[in-house]
Amino acid sequence: MDKANRRQFLKKSTLTAGALAFPHIAIGQGSGSPNSRINCAVVGCGGMGSFAVRQAAKENLVAMCDLDLANAGRAFKEHEKVPKYKDFRVMMDKMHKEIDAVSISTPDHTHFAAAMCAMEHGKHVFVQKPLAHNIWQVRTLRKAARHYGVVTQMGNQGHTFEGMRRIKEWTDAGVIGDVREVVTWTNRPNKPWFVPPASFPAPTSPIPEGFDWDLWQGPVAHRDYSKHYAPVTWRGWWPYGCGALGDIGCHTFDAPFWALDLGLPTKVDVVRTPPPHEEFIPMNGTLVTYHFPARGEKPPVTMKWYEAGFDVPKPKRWDAEKPLPEGGGMYMEGTKETLFHEGMRPNSPMLTPSSRFQAMKPELAKIDRLPALGKGPIDEFYRAIKGEIEAPGSNFEYAAPLTEVVLLGALAQRSGRTIEWDAEAMKVKGEPEMDAWIKEPARPGWAYGESLWA
Repeated sequence: MDKANRRQFLKKSTLTAGALAFPHIAIGQGSGSPNSRINCAVVGCGGMGSFAVRQAAKENLVAMCDLDLANAGRAFKEHEKVPKYKDFRVMMDKMHKEIDAVSISTPDHTHFAAAMCAMEHGKHVFVQKPLAHNIWQVRTLRKAARHYGVVTQMGNQGHTFEGMRRIKEWTDAGVIGDVREVVTWTNRPNKPWFVPPASFPAPTSPIPEGFDWDLWQGPVAHRDYSKHYAPVTWRGWWPYGCGALGDIGCHTFDAPFWALDLGLPTKVDVVRTPPPHEEFIPMNGTLVTYHFPARGEKPPVTMKWYEAGFDVPKPKRWDAEKPLPEGGGMYMEGTKETLFHEGMRPNSPMLTPSSRFQAMKPELAKIDRLPALGKGPIDEFYRAIKGEIEAPGSNFEYAAPLTEVVLLGALAQRSGRTIEWDAEAMKVKGEPEMDAWIKEPARPGWAYGESLWA
């Protein structure tokens, strides 16, 4: 869509009488001065966005955008003098000359449009996980990052953890041996994020005061508002979220994806309970199995993802009486050792059983350490903009294929069928009807990125 047509959709009023002028600091485009302050805009100012606001305020917070006054009220009140908007398209149209970087913490279905809008204006972008809602979008974001030459980062916090670096170090040093099997699990879907309505279609509700429902839907076809969609339980609805995989997968897959250089799978199998509705995720148990081909001298890998409702098998090397943590975790079965971490992120990775880990600690301590890039994903993002590091660890070159792995699993969950993935063609073999989920249609005024594929 050309700029003239898009402006037809930007006739939304700001939340304040106008945008205040701020002095522009030319951080963007690699000025590389570590003493300069970055002019930051934040899209989505409640929840995870509230942390983005606090981080931006340490630099120079010049604009805030949120369409839900209840969600953003506290952050808005704390920064009363900062210009505020409901529509990020309006914000970028009015304030692009004052903005260097944009942090995006919105529901999954609007990540792509917000990030593309910012990058089209030459802005560096930080996007919460998962990177986008469909595979075409994540690949387009990767193309856009290259095309516009901006700094990018996805907010999978665990990638910045010391434990993540230990896993990579141990694996690269050959401590684990060859890995052919990875097991991951979660206790989700669960409340309060995943709650199906008692009946379908979801009963309509009055739109909450201060909540712009039409803007919230963004690129998705309009439907009447229901409290079962937003503001909390959108993750369980396929038009808006990507299920428990979209919620947790970018965290829990991160360590094996990075350490084993997994790349993209050729096949994804699924076992699931029937979903309550075609638009809602399966709630009572899903097992997704990824099949990754050999990578050079590295053998093929099978990676399993267990959701609530399935019993997770224990590792082959494990403390006999010790239960697996119910909340989630990951282990890699190697020919030499088994590597394990509890929870969705690698806070404290270890070798199992615990007696083996204690015995191996002197050897593990001799392995060269990878340097930290920053104190969390947003700090890495800002450091890269200032030229203090070359790139954040979860930049779009890395985050796009990681998210594609997550979305392929979600595609199997949604369809209930095996995915034979032709990565080069970006298609499921023999399943042309899935094309509409791989690249979803966008409402007028919300289409981005087509020119990058010309």
